[in-house]
Amino acid sequence: MTSDTSFETLESLQTDIAELINRLPQSKHRQFIQQALSTILRLADDEVERLDWKILSASLADMERGFQMFYNYRHVRKVTIFGSARLSPTTPEYKMALEFARRVAELGFMVMTGGGGGIMQAGHEGAGRENSFGLNIQLPFEQQANPYIEGDRKLIHFKYFFTRKLFLLKESDAVAVFAGGFGTQDEVFECMTLSQTGKFGPVPLVLIDHPGGDYWYSWSQYVDKHLLQTGLVSPEDPSLYTITDNIDVACDAIIKFFQVYHSSRYVNNRLVIRLKSDLSDAEVDQLNVDFSDILVQGKIEKTQALPQEGQDETYNLPRLILSFNQRDLGRLYQMIAAINKMGKPSAEDRAHPELK
Repeated sequence: MTSDTSFETLESLQTDIAELINRLPQSKHRQFIQQALSTILRLADDEVERLDWKILSASLADMERGFQMFYNYRHVRKVTIFGSARLSPTTPEYKMALEFARRVAELGFMVMTGGGGGIMQAGHEGAGRENSFGLNIQLPFEQQANPYIEGDRKLIHFKYFFTRKLFLLKESDAVAVFAGGFGTQDEVFECMTLSQTGKFGPVPLVLIDHPGGDYWYSWSQYVDKHLLQTGLVSPEDPSLYTITDNIDVACDAIIKFFQVYHSSRYVNNRLVIRLKSDLSDAEVDQLNVDFSDILVQGKIEKTQALPQEGQDETYNLPRLILSFNQRDLGRLYQMIAAINKMGKPSAEDRAHPELK
């Protein structure tokens, strides 16, 4: 194909896409649809390898499946469970994961796992098929979906780990992790890295041992000796997670996280924290006394929804706004814990953080 022909083909594609955009509904999403199509067009005009196009195409197909699946469940609380695929139903870890999943389902949560065996199967067995999502991926081994989710419409098969992990975290309101190998360790550290850098959460992260187990206790000793004591992480970073071998403690860590705290987002580099109930002026003053160290400038202030949140379902909720330094995430989690001891706990204990 000559360069003139290539140019004409690209120009024709641009015209077709322009016509498509003109037919799109005048919705709040039009801008992003146009940006996505423009990105693909620019790539079409570049020297991009066939493999790159295959990765892009398969990634979009993965995300399409995920977006379509979760849209109808966007107002349902979800807990992601990570853990080894190699633990059998006879192990104490499996039994603990099963009981934990049963308990959180009773509290109104749905359970998401990678869809395989071991701890993932325990999560689905405990929560029940109707309360379970499986986000499976094909591997040379351990690739089959477990019998508790196999054939269910809430089972999605992903090609890539990164797209699967995107949905396991994007859709979750809490993360619970049981014993596991390299994959589980990767998931724990990535959760904390994304939390630490403000790309995920804040959500409760609970590391659960079976009664008397020391898997996570030993892990915490490593973190303390090689990361905390050497200054490689902040002293407050352990506030990002809870370690326990008690299901009551694990469930309480999740429920209490949303007792007054509702959700948060950034607007023009300022953190907006939505609350289930309003705080008094005296309580906000106390937050400023206790957490001024995490502010770049100004104070923690009460606010109503900002104009940029006009189409947000949480529009009527009270808010706090602050210039958070986006570095001291452990301290931010400590502030959320302080907020949850203030105000009046919401009667809507099971309301999803994105609901009014």
